[in-house]
Amino acid sequence: MKTRTLLTRLGRLYPKRIALKNKDRVGFMAGQKVEEVKTIVLLLDLDTLVVDEALSRKPDLILTHHPFIYGPRSKVFKRDEQKRDLALRIDKLPVMVYSLHTNFDEAPNGMNDALAEALGLSDIKPLDGDPMARGGLLPEVMDVKAFSEYALSKLDAPYGLLVDDGKKEIRSAAIIGGGGSRTWRHAQDEGYDIYLSGDAPHHVRRDIMNAGYNYLDLPHEIENIFLVKMKEVLLSIDPTLKVISIKHEIPPKVVKTA
Repeated sequence: MKTRTLLTRLGRLYPKRIALKNKDRVGFMAGQKVEEVKTIVLLLDLDTLVVDEALSRKPDLILTHHPFIYGPRSKVFKRDEQKRDLALRIDKLPVMVYSLHTNFDEAPNGMNDALAEALGLSDIKPLDGDPMARGGLLPEVMDVKAFSEYALSKLDAPYGLLVDDGKKEIRSAAIIGGGGSRTWRHAQDEGYDIYLSGDAPHHVRRDIMNAGYNYLDLPHEIENIFLVKMKEVLLSIDPTLKVISIKHEIPPKVVKTA
């Protein structure tokens, strides 16, 4: 498939203007622009831990969720020599690195729709206060602990941190992938019984407790669902594409006292 055609199709589905609104960095990141795309490697991040495996698949295009170079090259390379060396290595190769981040998160049929669907929610819609997040109704009413265990199972998360100071029965939920904990008030104001996200700092959790609300903090790696959804989207555009998903990011180990 012509590279220009593929990227145009992706741009219509996940417009860059969404990312720009969020002051995000998306699009072409590194490598050499290629005319044709036959093989695509999907990654949550491209870094030194996975680059050799990714390149061994001989891709024409590497699509990442998190931006490979977040900011002007000169500034990024000055503070991160490892990133600089990796980017300059890739620049010599006939492969493009392209990233879709908050434009994929917010747009229809992107990250947060995929997460809401994985939870089995119905009546899924963006939050009025945060159009990147999604809310919906559960398939059945659950107590808050049962819902938390259900969510871990559905989102392939090995652990979660639960704040259960709100309603004891959960009928509705809102979710945003990654580090979206600070927008929890929108979910509470719009009537959702619990909010799910990740990377919640201590003081955000304290605010949630003081507000008498429910919050489930999940590993950032639930965003691995990008690999599933993007492969589905790419094959709907061109079923002849070879799409290789590399799930190289796993949550850290939980250590407990005896």
